[in-house]
Order: sequence, then structure tokens, then C-alpha cells
Amino acid sequence: MPIRRQFFVAVLAIAAFVGGRSLAADPDIKQILAPSGALKVALYTGTPTSILPDPNSGGPKGVGYDLGKKFATRLGVPFEAVVFSKNADVLEAVRTGKADVALTNATPARAKEMDFGPPVFEVELGYLVPRGSALTALTEVDAAGVRVGVTAGSSSDGTLSRDLKNAEIVRATNFDAAIEMLAAGHLNAYATNKASLFEMSEKLPGSRVLDGRWGVERFAIGIPKGRDGGMAFIRQFTEAAKSEGLVKAAIARAGLRGAVASDTRN
Repeated sequence: MPIRRQFFVAVLAIAAFVGGRSLAADPDIKQILAPSGALKVALYTGTPTSILPDPNSGGPKGVGYDLGKKFATRLGVPFEAVVFSKNADVLEAVRTGKADVALTNATPARAKEMDFGPPVFEVELGYLVPRGSALTALTEVDAAGVRVGVTAGSSSDGTLSRDLKNAEIVRATNFDAAIEMLAAGHLNAYATNKASLFEMSEKLPGSRVLDGRWGVERFAIGIPKGRDGGMAFIRQFTEAAKSEGLVKAAIARAGLRGAVASDTRN
């Protein structure tokens, strides 16, 4: 798309959000962000930041799921959930263009493979320890003989593989595998964002999330490279979702714990 045309489309994207209206009248933005005609939202199971079953309604819930539906509505296209069992598959789907958007931790490494809008919300990073664990504080985790689990290929994997000097990093395929490893005594602690840790804790009796945090994940909407003509729409949607309370509502419905505001409007 020529630069002048991209600028014109971006102006339309901004104008379309006045009063919270959809951008359905402008086909160019829809073609950029949802080239198949439906918005394919990549999600992964087991965490309230993305998608979980909702026994009360019989359908799913999750911040990524709820905001994905709102995003599709504002864009004026059908919503299509593309669900995976692990976050690595979500990232690959966005990187290759098999999915159109994902709400995920916007790390510098991931920004090399996809483009991100502004932060939507932040979640503290911590550790889950099993029943009877001798670990009581974050400062005790990085010690010889301590086995710290991470999801293979996750941002926690990248960070703790670099930062932990004494503990052993053990990689799990997904959250369910990590719970089994904790229960069997193969892990002394598991590291990820606290939203996921609290969900895991409910499936592992006697386990607990340690107080404090070793970092923060900043969640943002990610899109495949080459679709930057839709970035103005994403920025406007993100700010509208925060100012209108959509983010707070999605966090509350998902039961997401450990979330902190990315700014005063979230």
C-alpha cells in the first residue's frame, strides 16, 4: 500500500473510534487486519490471560478471548478463535500469518517476529511451589539443587535461563505437564505469570504461590509483520478498551489474579 494511502487509512482508523463506532465502513483496515474476512484470534488453554472454560455459562472466558471478540466487533468482521495447547503455537501462528492477532507478553525478542500495540495490562511473574516445599521466599529459589520449571520456549524460559545462576532449569511442554512434574517431585518450583500460577495452584492441592515477584509481563495485541497499516486501529482499540472499562471487565470475568494496571486507565 503506498505511504500516502497508508496515512489516509490510519486517519480513518482514528476517526472511526469517535463514539466507539466500528470501522466496518472502511474495507482497507479490515483487509489488513483480517485478510480472510474473519479475525483469527490465537489463544492457548489453561490461563485466564488467554482462554479458559467457563462452567457458569457453558462457554469460554479469558482476557484474550473477550478482547478478541470486542476487537472483531469494532473492526466489523466475524470473530474466529484459533485455540492451541501451548503459547509457543500461538506465537508461531501469528509469526506465520496463520492467525491475525494474539494478546501476549510483548517482549523485545517477540517484537522481532511480530508487531505490538501499546500495553493492555501487566501481570506479575512469580513461582509456584508444591505442598510441603521448604521454599518460602523468592530469594531462596536460585540455589544449588533447586529444579525450576518453565514452559519450553516461553519468555520465562529465556529470562530465567539467563538470570538464575545456581538453580537448574527444567522445561515442560505446557501447564498440565508442569503440574504433573510438581506433583511427582520432579520440580521444586514453577515459574510463569501469576495469573497462570494461581490457576495451576487450584489443580495442585497444597501448593502455593510465593509472595513477591521476579518480573512483570506486559501484555499487548500482537499482529504479523507487514500489517503495520492497521496499527493505528490497534492503538485506538487498546486505549478505548482501557478507558471504557472493557479490560477491567475481561480481567474480572476471567478471574485473573496478579494483574496490575499498565496505566491509570486500565
